[in-house]
Amino acid sequence: MLNKLKDKAGSIGAGLYAAVLSLVVLAASGAVGLALHQPWLFPSLGPTVMLFFESPRQKASRPLNALIGHGVGLLAGAAVLYGLGLQDDPSVASGGLTPAFLLAGAVSVALTTLVLTAIKTPHPPAGATTLIVSLGILTQPEELASMAGAIVLITALGWGLNLALGTRPNDGKQSPQ
Repeated sequence: MLNKLKDKAGSIGAGLYAAVLSLVVLAASGAVGLALHQPWLFPSLGPTVMLFFESPRQKASRPLNALIGHGVGLLAGAAVLYGLGLQDDPSVASGGLTPAFLLAGAVSVALTTLVLTAIKTPHPPAGATTLIVSLGILTQPEELASMAGAIVLITALGWGLNLALGTRPNDGKQSPQ
């Protein structure tokens, strides 16, 4: 469907495809969050769904890259946050940036980048996930579990919707477009 829309309406058609599917997937994740009273909608999901629907054949858009990327980001953010003993401090959003949080943010993104580059599984939105955690915005185990659940949900929905509509995501064997 994406290719048909591109052929018929150019970038407007491709934009409508990406916009509508992004709306559907993020609304679904947000609805789960509302029902569970947990953060199933957070900033790094936006760029992930944009990758899924704007450029589904790029390596960074692969479902495996999204799952591994955000997983590494969650773990790196939590490891640095807890490793520096910042888990009980006010988040950067409420308490302001401190030297300790500056260190936490920089180290967590560097660690996420190192791991994802080493295992050749790029997913740039994972850098936002690691900052959300390492800057103290979402830190409690149930919040981290909700983040993981939302990542799995949007990845499954994104991948499934693309396939159902005839847009085959990159499986690692195709050339990126």
